[in-house]
Amino acid sequence: MGRRVLQSKFSVLRLVASLGLMVIVGAPGAFAQSGNDHPQDQKPQAANPADVSKENQRKADEFTEAAQALSGGPAGNPECVWLGRRLVQLLYRDDLDTAFRHLDLYDRFGCPGGHVQASFRCLTRFIAQIDDKIPNSLSNHVHTCWINPDAKPQVAAAPAPAAAPPAPTGSAPAAAQPAAPPAAAPPPQQPAKP
Repeated sequence: MGRRVLQSKFSVLRLVASLGLMVIVGAPGAFAQSGNDHPQDQKPQAANPADVSKENQRKADEFTEAAQALSGGPAGNPECVWLGRRLVQLLYRDDLDTAFRHLDLYDRFGCPGGHVQASFRCLTRFIAQIDDKIPNSLSNHVHTCWINPDAKPQVAAAPAPAAAPPAPTGSAPAAAQPAAPPAAAPPPQQPAKP
C-alpha cells in the first residue's frame, strides 16, 4: 500500500510539473502580446498603385540623374548612391552606430568615402532650410548635395527699398520744393437757433 501512495504522489508531481512546464513555455507568448484588440492578420490598406508607381519612377529618375551627374567615378553607381545618401541622412540624425554600419557596407562596395564627407559638409550648409514638417525635405537636400557637393543654399533676395515717388517735371529738384501746407479743417457747424 505504501508503494501505491508513493506512485500516486509521483503522478501528481508529474502532473504539476507538466502543467508548470506548459505555463512556463506559454507565458512569454502571453506576456509578449501587445494587448491590441485588432486581429494580427489584418493587412494595412494598400497604397494607391498610381502613387506607388509614381514614387518608384521618382526614385529611378534620381538614380539616373546621379549616374549622369557623377559619371566620372563610382559615386554615381546605384549602390553607392543608395548607401551614401542613407549614410548622410543617418549622420544628420545623429544615429552614428547605424551610420558606421552603413559606412562599412559603403566601403565594401568600393564607394568613395570622400564623397560622403563632401556631401555631409554640403548638407550642413542647408541645415536652416531643412524642415521636418515638409515631406522629403531632408532627403531632397541630401540628394542635391550628393549630386553636387559644392552646392550652396540660395539666399533669398533682400526686399527692395520702397520706391521713391517720381520727381515732378520742372526746373527745381524734388527735394528743394516746399511741401504744401496742410489743408485747414472746416469749422464745426453750430446748430441753428429757433
